[in-house]
Amino acid sequence: MRPFPRSTRRRAASAVVAAALVATVFGVPTAGADDLKDKRNRVKKDIRSAQSDLHSSSEAMARANARLNAAQRQLAGAQVALAAAEAKVSVAERRDVEMQAELDRARTELRAARKALREGRAKMVVQRTQVAATITDYYQQGDPALIAFASLMDAQSPADLTRQSEMRDAIVDREANSYQELLASKVILDVNETQVEQAKDEVAVKRQAAADHLDAMERLEQEATSAKAAVSELVSQRASASASAARAKAADQRELGKLKAEEDKIATMLRRRAARQQASRSAGRSAGVLSWPVRGARLSSPYGFREHPIYGYWGMHDGQDWAADCGSPLYATASGTIVSKYFSSVYGNRLVLDHGILSRVGVASVYNHATSYTVGVGARVQRGQVIGYVGSTGWSTGCHLHFSVLVNGRTVDPRKWL
Repeated sequence: MRPFPRSTRRRAASAVVAAALVATVFGVPTAGADDLKDKRNRVKKDIRSAQSDLHSSSEAMARANARLNAAQRQLAGAQVALAAAEAKVSVAERRDVEMQAELDRARTELRAARKALREGRAKMVVQRTQVAATITDYYQQGDPALIAFASLMDAQSPADLTRQSEMRDAIVDREANSYQELLASKVILDVNETQVEQAKDEVAVKRQAAADHLDAMERLEQEATSAKAAVSELVSQRASASASAARAKAADQRELGKLKAEEDKIATMLRRRAARQQASRSAGRSAGVLSWPVRGARLSSPYGFREHPIYGYWGMHDGQDWAADCGSPLYATASGTIVSKYFSSVYGNRLVLDHGILSRVGVASVYNHATSYTVGVGARVQRGQVIGYVGSTGWSTGCHLHFSVLVNGRTVDPRKWL
């Protein structure tokens, strides 16, 4: 567990922190490149693990943040769906205009074909009438060729013969042309009838396609309307979740403020105790001075700077998080006196063990999140004595020990003392 920092750190410090952890925490400045790379990867793994631990904020804040993140993800998805639906509607609207134009062209072509058909039929009637009249004349007046021959017999001079021959050819040609025009009109009429039928079929197809497209348009518009409603609802949910997260964060800040005041009191008390015991300002050897607070546990988050998994700021994690089964024994890291034991909504069951002067400075061990402790304030304990059991009280999402070391009332990296 770590409190809010007094000032936000720059995220760019992450590279410096990682390098410092490799070089100083592991203490291998002369290691080979591969070994250094392995240790750097372990540091990165520790940092990722730290970022995934959610016991750095209240359960209410974790829930509120999860709800906010879920609302934001759902809103993003809904906005994508809305954009897709609107794009489909836009495409469908353009296609609707195109299909309407195609239908209008088909109708125009049908009207033209019908008009040509009517005109062809009328012309056909006229031509049939003319041919019928000619045939009637044949019966009434005789064959034009015979009449023309008779006229030749009556010719008085070569000029008459020539004129009568020309007249006969003209009559025959005229009647032949009328008949040919009748046949041509019949062919054109057949073509016009075929065109009309084709145009009618095309109009029917276009009309059905337009009707089908209209149904599709209605479905797409309904999808877009539903998507808009979903976005609107999710915007409201996000606003509600954001407000809940803000309230939870404010509550966390108040609790952390109370905790800071309590920690300041404990730090002041420890400094006074160290001063009474005449502690030196310069510490001596520290490595190995303290024994392990819990055994068989996994270090899930080391001491040092990291990004808060919920609030996002870059701040100091003032202790070590040891993942262990609930009920695992907690051991006194050195002999000393229990100077404080209380419940914090942040740290849960908390205990401060003052070791007095060790390596010429005042040293204390702090245990957090325990299910219970077996000793009370004022009790004198010995190194390795069981003083409590691992739990998940306070701001915690799983069984673990948050362990801190205080030197003259200030937190230090426990690795340098264990």
